[in-house]
Amino acid sequence: MAVEFLHELNVPFFKVGSGDTNNFPYLEKTAKKGRPMVISSGMQSMDTMKQVYQMVKPLNPNFCFLQCTSAYPLAPEDVNLRVIAEYQKLFPDIPIGYSGHETGIAISVAAVALGAKVLERHITLDKTWKGSDHSASLEPAELAELVRSVRLVERAMGSPTKQLLPCEIACNEKLGKSVVAKAKIPEGTVLTLDMLTVKVGEPKGYPPEDIFSLVGKKILVTVEEDDTIMEEWVENHGKKIKS
Repeated sequence: MAVEFLHELNVPFFKVGSGDTNNFPYLEKTAKKGRPMVISSGMQSMDTMKQVYQMVKPLNPNFCFLQCTSAYPLAPEDVNLRVIAEYQKLFPDIPIGYSGHETGIAISVAAVALGAKVLERHITLDKTWKGSDHSASLEPAELAELVRSVRLVERAMGSPTKQLLPCEIACNEKLGKSVVAKAKIPEGTVLTLDMLTVKVGEPKGYPPEDIFSLVGKKILVTVEEDDTIMEEWVENHGKKIKS
């Protein structure tokens, strides 16, 4: 059997093609070998994939599912990249990947952006060769571009934390806005919204998102038109100025 032969060759993992994903005796035998498994899901239903998970998981926890549509070449509207997210939700403890038979690299790169951890594409030296698989495969130059693009996207995924980044400081210094006086505001005035506006100010003062918190507070100094409203000029100021 092919599994025995590959096992003797000490292959790093077993790839289960879509056509064998619902072949449960084969899956069971492969899983029991203990090697990592990459399982494609073309032509299968979600119910079948749930059964596959339930069968393989107790025997060999080191496996992943690939979203796949078995057509060559694959039309974009049949790719269904959203299945990746559904797999991630239903099977959160295994990696989810993508096996693509579309032309070009854009959809495969998008799969990585959606969280695909394993990416499979077929390779050919000439797309015009006889056989349906060649037209859906990548030539060497395309493969190189795919790898470059995937690495670029991986870098771009970054962090989910939203904050002012060091690379933004120069732009913030130039374009970042502050609350300023719309007209001259005499010392002792109780601020109302119509006295204030938002502009690029120097130095930086109250950030625009705090403009409503200034309403009803007393200004402690006379502020000229277009001057930045500074924290220390406001009675009972309660928020630090953002740099």
